[in-house]
Amino acid sequence: MTSAKQVHVHPPKVEVFDTLARTNTDPKGFVRPVDVYEAHPWGLYMARPADHRQFHYVESWLLPELGLRATIFHFVPEHRRDQDRYVDVGEYVADGSVWRSTDHYLDIVVRTGRGQELLDVDELFGAVRAGLVSDDVAEAAVSRAADALDGIAAAGHDLDAWLHGRGMPVTWR
Repeated sequence: MTSAKQVHVHPPKVEVFDTLARTNTDPKGFVRPVDVYEAHPWGLYMARPADHRQFHYVESWLLPELGLRATIFHFVPEHRRDQDRYVDVGEYVADGSVWRSTDHYLDIVVRTGRGQELLDVDELFGAVRAGLVSDDVAEAAVSRAADALDGIAAAGHDLDAWLHGRGMPVTWR
């Protein structure tokens, strides 16, 4: 049986966060200035302007222990979405002042106090079929996503409360 939805298969997206240069290099190689970097024992906070038609500012927490990146997109009024937090599943590694993220396709949209939704499972399995990620990477991504979904739900569908309970008191601008 074949899926009715055609999946665009792409390699894992890699992003660079250079805390000394105060830059963020996106997966396409665009380098953007960062207003704030804050390193904490549990992760790295970043806040920067965005030159995107749907949002004007972005805040993120890279959380290596959990294999997650939590983000708030500050949408322009005509592109508002029913979401409070957006969570990427992946690998987040610090090497001195430079952090690297490798996205493992799965995303979670959090609607604080109301629920959450897992996205892009089809992309992950498409990448596995195409040989772009190993079975082990895919298994780790699914495990991280399941842990996050369970934890967020148990915290009343509140990502920040779940992270606080795990000793990761995230704050936002």
